[in-house]
Amino acid sequence: MSDETPICSAKGCRVDAVWVLAWNNPKVHTPERRKTWLACEEHREHLSQFLGVRGFLKDVVLFEEWDG
Repeated sequence: MSDETPICSAKGCRVDAVWVLAWNNPKVHTPERRKTWLACEEHREHLSQFLGVRGFLKDVVLFEEWDG
């Protein structure tokens, strides 16, 4: 990781990330593979729902607790 502050993955958002959303597309990735999106407080629910509806969301963890 770099020293830069992590930024939310929501389109157009430049707010510091607080959450890590771990996800996996089972049609593309092996079961143990985890890709991540970062989210601020405001966008955590929206991004979680987007991934959840598709069956991709695996975990939501505070950024400071993430052990990727």
